[in-house]
Amino acid sequence: MLKKFALIVAMFILPVGAMAQSKFAHMNSQEVITAMPEFTKAQADIEALSKQYREEMQRSEEEFNRKYQELIQQQDSLPKNILERRSKEVQDMAQRQQQFQQEAMQAIEKAQQDAMMPIYKKLDEAVQTVGRTEGVVYIFDIARTPVAYIGTESIDVTAKVKAQLGIK
Repeated sequence: MLKKFALIVAMFILPVGAMAQSKFAHMNSQEVITAMPEFTKAQADIEALSKQYREEMQRSEEEFNRKYQELIQQQDSLPKNILERRSKEVQDMAQRQQQFQQEAMQAIEKAQQDAMMPIYKKLDEAVQTVGRTEGVVYIFDIARTPVAYIGTESIDVTAKVKAQLGIK
């Protein structure tokens, strides 16, 4: 009976003792990512793409407004069938413009995801390397997942991840 009790106590005490020796770390991925040159380039590329779409939308809107104003000015002097045809053209143009805006937003979002994917992959590889080097059990990312408390025992490896990526 005493042996069973000792065995049960040992089963509960050993994991607690092992946890006391475990090292935990945390980092701020947002701080690392914004310091990466790849991020700066990705942001510039996305901004350039956004600017192209904004310019095209503005050009399309100006063309729509011009056609709409022409229609309003000429509506009293046009025969009914021509007026209906031009009204339909303006409506179709408005629908195409709205569809283009949706497609542009989707294209920009996809481009941003595509640009960030290799950045996150590179970051994750650096975190893995630092984790192995530091011998930590977990590295919590305080930018991606809120952590309620970070004790003084937790090691901040943000600078080491930056160093692994060659960032100062």
